[in-house]
Amino acid sequence: MPALLPCPPQLRIHVLATALCTALLGTQAQAKEILVITDSQHPVPATSSVRVIELDQPTRIKGELGAHLPADPTRSTAVVQQRLKDGGNALQARLGAAYQDVVDAWSLGITTIPAVVVDQRYVVYGEPDVAKAVALIEAHQRTQP
Repeated sequence: MPALLPCPPQLRIHVLATALCTALLGTQAQAKEILVITDSQHPVPATSSVRVIELDQPTRIKGELGAHLPADPTRSTAVVQQRLKDGGNALQARLGAAYQDVVDAWSLGITTIPAVVVDQRYVVYGEPDVAKAVALIEAHQRTQP
């Protein structure tokens, strides 16, 4: 059974700005920021408008760099350095984004995966269907003044 819990209040980034925009633009401005936090063992299908964080992405990238290395440590080092050089800025960007994603999930206080987070304020744990998780959050919001 999924659990619906608010994110810790000290980590509610941009909530005030979102509330202000909603108040100024009325109910038409109901666009939600949806974030899915999971890993490769628990895939969650999502649309392109949903940000998906896979917590094991940094480990998978490091695995790519370390795949099929020679037994000789000196040659292994040279191969990894060449792979880093060949990957260039794109590889650095992938690594940076993967680690930033982990930091973002950690800063939200996520404790279980999969987790669907809406507006950095509400989270549903254990529901791999994003639409169902968002519907649970919307139902909860309708009951709150």
